[in-house]
This record gives sequence, structure tokens and C-alpha cells, in this order.
Amino acid sequence: MTTSDLRPVLDEETALRLLRNGAFEIEGRLVDASNTTLRGILTLDGLTARCVYKPVAGERPLWDFPDGTLAGREVSAYLVSRATGWDLVPPTVLRDGPLGPGACQLWIEEPDDAEPLVGFVPAASLPPRWFRVASARDEDGTPYALAHADDPRLARLAVLDAVINNADRKGGHVLVGPDDRIYGVDHGVSFHVEDKLRTVLWGWARRPLPPDAVEMLTGLAAALPGELGDELAEHLTLAELTALSGRVDRLLAGDRFPLPSEDWPAVPWPPV
Repeated sequence: MTTSDLRPVLDEETALRLLRNGAFEIEGRLVDASNTTLRGILTLDGLTARCVYKPVAGERPLWDFPDGTLAGREVSAYLVSRATGWDLVPPTVLRDGPLGPGACQLWIEEPDDAEPLVGFVPAASLPPRWFRVASARDEDGTPYALAHADDPRLARLAVLDAVINNADRKGGHVLVGPDDRIYGVDHGVSFHVEDKLRTVLWGWARRPLPPDAVEMLTGLAAALPGELGDELAEHLTLAELTALSGRVDRLLAGDRFPLPSEDWPAVPWPPV
């Protein structure tokens, strides 16, 4: 089997069918993840693709999120992303796997020549059309800037994070996939009822929302009381769904990207 065999171009429904029903083989563990995170290979009807599998049994207890709920939040982020029409989160399902039930997400392989859109750059040479988010120095005292590109694809991701209340948008959770599409991954600590937005994508703070974001939020507000809300109710509490609707309404009313909270660290650690 070649690497290209594991990079099939799949439409969404085919990807979901493979994720739900594919025969599962564990390939290895992603050792940098704080919770048990495995890479696997799924095979169904002659199709083969990689996936990321996060079993509920491997979730590390957190003081502010109920135990055993992170996988469902991963699926919820995908459901909201799909409802926006922006498709920023790879197809994700909750399924049984080798270590029990867990979130199973299509693996996104970044091209070798993909240019990073978020990271630390020398403070004296910030790339054109990049936003400085925070200042830093390396061990030798050389100044750097945590920064990201002023890219409309990233702006959409920043809006999605505000909607789902993502508490951990690191730079490494932003992927550039095939055809230069942007994907956000790792949404287990999202949808809290309290404001916990923590991200490296603060470049648009206070700025007006673009028209496509206002259109998306309007559609999302209309979808939440219907089928979308019913799907999310399988993974989120009533209080979390109410808070989700409230965030959408506030974004529409304010018509601007949110500001960092004064009660919660604004940038995750590590940032990238």
C-alpha cells in the first residue's frame, strides 16, 4: 500500500460512511496529544483512508468539562461546521473502535509545500498582511511575534471558534489540506456554557464581521431550533445548546469579531 492510497479524494457522504462502517486498524499513537489519540486506517468497499481516533476511555479528566464528553464535542464541532456550509472541520463521527466508543475523524494530510498561516516569526520581519497577536523572545533574547495571516479562510475559522466557544485553538490545530482548503481540528474542549474562547486567531478582534459571516450566522440561528439542534442534543446538554444559541445571537447583534475575555487566558499554551 502506498502513501497515495491513503489520500483518496472523498466526498462527504462517502467519508462519513467509511468513518462509521470501515474496518479499523490502529496504525500508531500521536504522542504529543494530551488525551489518547490514535491514527488508524479504515477500509470499506475497496476504499482506504486514514483517520484520527480519540476513544472516550482515553480522555483525561478535566476540572471544567464533564468526564467522557470530549468525543461528543468533537462530533458537535463537525455538525456545526457542516451547518455553516464552510466545512472547516473534517468529517467526524462517534463510533466503536478498538478501545471502545470514541470520536473518529478523517485524517487531513497537509501537502509538503503547504505554507504555514500561524506561528512565531521574527518580530522585525512580520510578513505582509499578517496580524501580530503576542510578543515573545527565544532563549537568546531574540524578539519574536506570535502572528497569523490576514486570510479570509482563517477569519471564517475564527468565527466558527467564537460560535462553538473553542478553548484551545492552537496554531497546530490549523491545517492546510488539499486544494489549499483550511481545516480546524481538535475541538474536544468546546461548547462550554461559560466564555472560554482561547485562540491564536485574535487578529480580527473588534473588527466588523464580513458579510458572509453574517449570512452564515443568520442561517445557523434558524437551523439550531430544528434538525441541527436535535443532532447536537445527542452530545450536548440543554444548557450548552442554549449557550450556543446565545453566542450566535450575540455575534449577530454585535456584528463584530469578539474581544478576548478578561476572566480567561486569551491564548492557549503552548500556542502552536
